[in-house]
Amino acid sequence: MLYYLDSLNVGGSEILALDVCRNARASGIDLTVVTSKGGELEAEFKECAAEFIRIPRRLPIDPGLVRRLRSVILKKDIAIVHAHQAVEAVHAFLASRGTGAKVVLTHHGFVADAKNKLALRFLIPRVERNLFVSEGLREWYTNKAGLDADTRSEVLYNGIDMKRLACVGPSFRAEIGISSHAILFGMIANFYNAPRKDQKTLCEAFAELAAVRSDCHLLLVGSTEDGAEERFAECVKIANDNGLTGRVHFLGRRKDVPAIIDSLDVFVLSSLHEGLGIAAIEAMLQGIPCILSDIAPLREVSGDGQAAEMFRPGDAHGLAESMRRLCDDRPRRTELGERGHVYAKDHFRIEMHLAGLVKIYNETQSA
Repeated sequence: MLYYLDSLNVGGSEILALDVCRNARASGIDLTVVTSKGGELEAEFKECAAEFIRIPRRLPIDPGLVRRLRSVILKKDIAIVHAHQAVEAVHAFLASRGTGAKVVLTHHGFVADAKNKLALRFLIPRVERNLFVSEGLREWYTNKAGLDADTRSEVLYNGIDMKRLACVGPSFRAEIGISSHAILFGMIANFYNAPRKDQKTLCEAFAELAAVRSDCHLLLVGSTEDGAEERFAECVKIANDNGLTGRVHFLGRRKDVPAIIDSLDVFVLSSLHEGLGIAAIEAMLQGIPCILSDIAPLREVSGDGQAAEMFRPGDAHGLAESMRRLCDDRPRRTELGERGHVYAKDHFRIEMHLAGLVKIYNETQSA
């Protein structure tokens, strides 16, 4: 099997691919990783891949990359090429033509622009298998994006390697000077230019809560995508305007996310659109109670709201009320954390994802 990943920066699809790579051998998968740009996770991929190959991409559609990728497919007798983005799948499709290798494409989330929609319209009927990370995402493709989500498609939930979530060392709170008695809320999400995450609503909700509770802090973890500077600035302004500069902490991109999640009393994921919601699943697996936007993929993550509190997207007051209730009710926080942990462990472990992946690969090869 071959994974082609355009870049190896920290993101949902890259973390999933890394978790698969680390556990592939135990599932009988011989996995070659090919990347074009490398990135922050490169050293970790090199450690666990059966073979790691770098092939630069110099053009949006690069004939040189196609030729070299095709050479790898033929030399290693690759049966399946797995891609996670449209740009990867285009090159994988072109490189695999006439080789006998079949292309699997995982669809992870929001399709942001016309270029990617055009590429997906070409790819979906031509790749051997389309995998969607949630039923909600598959429905969004059909109902909102106008894309075919029925051809050769099925849902395969992402899986999390629980070993990656193990925390060692001192408490994260000490690093930023937050008392162990404070109620700490947090959200792990990049600031995107496209309407995907909604940190602004969380900041507005926290400002409302902070007006009546002096013992609360908020962490916002994630980088700011080019073009999303205004979205980030809006959140900073809300904190400044409400005198919360010492209680709202913007941490940027971090590599110690499991340790940060472990320090939280409550995890919040305020979103307008999700493919699945990996950060929420990681928080649930760590036993942290969650408050999630009431959108289809997050309803799937939470067992239709049984394993997390839900609030209407964009409703800052409703979110503030949920946050206040959990502040006031420690037993409820404990119960919700336990319920989320059990649900996530039963549905979203990497072993479950790999079992589904092996089944799909076997069916694809024999089709």
